[in-house]
Amino acid sequence: MGSASEETVLGRISAVFGIKGWVKVHSFTDPVENILDYKQWHLLQDGRRQAVTVRESKRHGKGLVVSLKGVDDRDQAQAYCGAEIAVDSAALPALPDGEYYWHQLEGLAVFTTSGIALGQVDHLLETGANDVLVVRATVDSVDDRERLIPYLPDQVVTAIDLAGKRMTVDWDPEF
Repeated sequence: MGSASEETVLGRISAVFGIKGWVKVHSFTDPVENILDYKQWHLLQDGRRQAVTVRESKRHGKGLVVSLKGVDDRDQAQAYCGAEIAVDSAALPALPDGEYYWHQLEGLAVFTTSGIALGQVDHLLETGANDVLVVRATVDSVDDRERLIPYLPDQVVTAIDLAGKRMTVDWDPEF
């Protein structure tokens, strides 16, 4: 079993479904069904980590419902509501050069092309047109503002250095 630093959160258990222990899953993957490619999940909740196995799953409306091995009634399922679903990062498929998983971008220091520190990527938002970086100020930032910067590689995002934990953006610090 990997440690938390070697895991990636792919979704969250949002609610119970029915009386036989099924749960509703909010998947962060695209498409949403990709979370089901992983049968072994690590549930993270209230500082605890528990390995579970997906027994059965199905599409339900726009979401997913899942039966976990050993969870056979609504009360057992209720205990998992709110848990984040993580998998070993090593199990994720490799991406082509120049493509990144969101978790790889989170935590990167963000600098303008002229070297001005804007902050650190806190998380990303999916907007439909393009993803957006939520950059929060750090002690080294030019100011204490939170910035929403479009994630547009080769246009706004000019360089990503995962090893150096740094991203360069063509962005006006006044904006």
